[in-house]
Amino acid sequence: METENKIRTKHPSLAGGLLLFLFILSCTPTPKDVRQVDALPPIYPDYCEVTIPVNIAPLNFLINDDGCDALEVKAGALTLNARGNEAEFDMDDWKELLSAGKDVEVSVAARINGEWRRYKPFIWHVVSDSLDSWLTYRLIEPDYEVWNRVEIRQRCIENWEETPLADYEHQENRCMNCHTFGSQSPGRSMLYVRGNGGGAILNENGRLRKLNLKTDSLVSGSVYFGFSPSGRYIAFSTNIIIPAFHSQPRKRLEVFDSKSDVYVADLQEHRILRSPLLEQSDVFETFPTFSPDGRYVYYCTADSVLLPSDIRQLQYALVRIPFDEATATFGTKADTLFPSAAMPSQQSKASVCHPRISPDGRYLLFTVADYGTFPIWHPEADLQMLDLQTGAVDTLAIVNSAKSDTYHSWSSNSRWFVFASKRDDGLYGKPYFCYVDHEGRAHKPFCLPQRHPRFYSNTLKSFNAPELGKGRVPFGPDDVARAMQSEAEPFQ
Repeated sequence: METENKIRTKHPSLAGGLLLFLFILSCTPTPKDVRQVDALPPIYPDYCEVTIPVNIAPLNFLINDDGCDALEVKAGALTLNARGNEAEFDMDDWKELLSAGKDVEVSVAARINGEWRRYKPFIWHVVSDSLDSWLTYRLIEPDYEVWNRVEIRQRCIENWEETPLADYEHQENRCMNCHTFGSQSPGRSMLYVRGNGGGAILNENGRLRKLNLKTDSLVSGSVYFGFSPSGRYIAFSTNIIIPAFHSQPRKRLEVFDSKSDVYVADLQEHRILRSPLLEQSDVFETFPTFSPDGRYVYYCTADSVLLPSDIRQLQYALVRIPFDEATATFGTKADTLFPSAAMPSQQSKASVCHPRISPDGRYLLFTVADYGTFPIWHPEADLQMLDLQTGAVDTLAIVNSAKSDTYHSWSSNSRWFVFASKRDDGLYGKPYFCYVDHEGRAHKPFCLPQRHPRFYSNTLKSFNAPELGKGRVPFGPDDVARAMQSEAEPFQ
């Protein structure tokens, strides 16, 4: 008795904390008189039967029913009991759960309007193929404006860490283009700041350079770009972008190019490399990207039409042109890959954009829509995947939704890609990750986890152009602001 009194005297906060913990534990509801339900639980985000990497942050979710005031989640050996309708896993417990890299069976019971219901169990398919640990994206308001209060941020997908790369406060609310990695490396990337004094901000291991890729003969500065594997060259497009409103309520906004061409910049010699095949006056060329071996520049091209009246006839094809890094020269012939003469005539979606090639060179992921070049406003926009060895095209039925699915990039191991999907409400884009197994089969995608399951319901920003990187990018808004004050390096 004397010993117990000493413990209470010396550690009053510990004793009080233990009593509080026991009190809370005793008050947490546990299932009783449970009714079995022959349906999957109504959870949001939809994490039922998804394939996830071993290094992903906890898949916190909520029961999408206003009458839910308690729940129990059993995931493998882990049990979570909570008041309310939100399941938030402890980080350490979650990491231990995934560490084996094996499937996890999940069972959910919820008390809804006073009745406990246990739903059909589902599986989290955990794979040992890791996802690149960092994701960058542009946060932008999905309204009728082209841009406003834009931010570019980075997030660690293994936990909840998120930091800004560039923001509107440091850039006088100017538009900032998307952040693109070279070979998924945090030490090589680029973003573009528009407006007076703007330019392409090149990141070389945290050293930022402002480049002026606009010469007198180019219609604009760089808009879409992609690095060569060596990092010496960057393919980019110049675009005159025109926004227009639709008269149809199903499509809010149309954005199209009135002019566009493709070039390659030699970042070492400060030269713009040109090909007559990439700057034809009666043809639109855009969305360039290098192949992982540097031998080709892939891009999209369309014959010019009268705009905006003939916008539905504006259909882009997927094309590639040889490029020799050693001599910095283009080939003399461009090949059309999609659509091709071998494809069935019933191919309904005929306009291609955003080609991105897996780092192993096997697959080319792209977006298809009925027409045009701005699929984020096209509900019918879907992802498709071309096998560059066999020529087969996978329409990715398990990946796509009834809303826009686009703006994609690969993980460095070629086993994952991320894309922006508006599948929830048709307005706000969110990052989704899809696993491509070693046989080339795509699996059901899952949404980027957030610490609080209500995050996506409360945010008023759309996640735009997500890009995967192997590490944390070594700069921030102050660094970009300083680079913007420097003299831009000219190109010829």
